[in-house]
Amino acid sequence: MSLVDQHVLVTGAGRGIGAAIAARLTRDGARVTALGRSEAPLQALVARGAAASYETADVTSEAAMAEACAKAAAKNGPIDVLIANAGGAESAPFLKTNAAAFQRMFDLNVMGVANGARAVLPGMIERRKGRIIAVASTAGLRGYAYVSAYVASKHAVIGLVRSLALETARSGVTINAVCPGFADTDMTEESIAKIMEKTGRKRDQALAELAKHNPQGRLIAPEEVADAVAWLIGPAASAITGQSIAVAGGEVM
Repeated sequence: MSLVDQHVLVTGAGRGIGAAIAARLTRDGARVTALGRSEAPLQALVARGAAASYETADVTSEAAMAEACAKAAAKNGPIDVLIANAGGAESAPFLKTNAAAFQRMFDLNVMGVANGARAVLPGMIERRKGRIIAVASTAGLRGYAYVSAYVASKHAVIGLVRSLALETARSGVTINAVCPGFADTDMTEESIAKIMEKTGRKRDQALAELAKHNPQGRLIAPEEVADAVAWLIGPAASAITGQSIAVAGGEVM
């Protein structure tokens, strides 16, 4: 499946891993639609040539995602690849994490993937080709303290990927997940700031607290996640489906 003339929709494309994926796949020849909630970073992405066009939508809304995907297809043709990258994390001890927090994490991290898949899968199955990649997390493969709602939601994403992969195994569509460890993104910077605020540690100490999970002792670059995505949607990965590929320096084996 060559990316030349392929239409790829990337959710959460305004920053971090999503922006890196959009830029990489654009360089590989894809027509990329960048999707997010905030217009300004999407406009900037298009302006610097890292995406062909953009749409704004809240991935937690099934109707909004269906409408955005329809608009994207009208501009750039049928959606051949969905990168369901939009997500977020909230941190608190479990006993201070209420039902509303669990619901927010599930709506964003799980339904964001499900709503996107529901919008694009019928066309992919009809054309008998397509790729869906969920950007999950190592939190979908192991546990972490103080982020129970986030971890639960990312485990659910992995379960969704596995189930959909079985349902679509003979359709020409593959469905996989990539699972980054702590990456060099704004979301990680927010985590560093919280550690500094709560513990009084300096930034390098807070960074080391996160980087220690990676046996390589570093944060993952967004471009490294984009490389994994590019491989999974390429022709060499046509037999890869239902998998969760950790991009984490050996943290998960």
